[in-house]
Amino acid sequence: MKNLINYIQSRIILTQNEIDLIKKYFVSEEIPAQTTLLKAGKVERYIYFLDTGIVKGFQNIDGKIVVQHLVAEQDFFTSLDSFMTETPTLDYYETITDCSLIKISKPDFDILQKETEFWAIFVKEVTNEHLSCKLERVKDFQILTAKERYLKFVNQHPKLALNVSIDNIASFLGMEPQSLSRIRKQIAF
Repeated sequence: MKNLINYIQSRIILTQNEIDLIKKYFVSEEIPAQTTLLKAGKVERYIYFLDTGIVKGFQNIDGKIVVQHLVAEQDFFTSLDSFMTETPTLDYYETITDCSLIKISKPDFDILQKETEFWAIFVKEVTNEHLSCKLERVKDFQILTAKERYLKFVNQHPKLALNVSIDNIASFLGMEPQSLSRIRKQIAF
């Protein structure tokens, strides 16, 4: 819970009462590796803060797994559309490693949203950060070569680069695993 509170306090100032509310509404959970947190067709009921571990978010598009999210420690994740509208998702979320998660349910999220000022401010801040990351990712796909995307990924996410399979990294970067293998061999020399 300490990392979650530090994460929030790095963006907004919290009173002790607000910290107590966070502790009241968020729940910690230990999840083993290769555990499915969400399946397509289900409604997302939680927003998660990844305290430790690695999670991937993906879709199964015509039988092909397309990794859209590789979540590192100290970040939030969810199937946002499903969570907010309470409709079935197209997303899957699965732990890659053993994970320590802190989650908040939709009803508790709504309580914080209605009864506090800090929560709406914080949610807007995090949503804007994630939107900026998405826009940068789209721009990278338009401008950077596959090799440049991989080098940027390694520089920005060294822990993910070391702990996520080549298949998942390749899918996340929009290339085939064989292409990523060739790029990695070029870099090694």
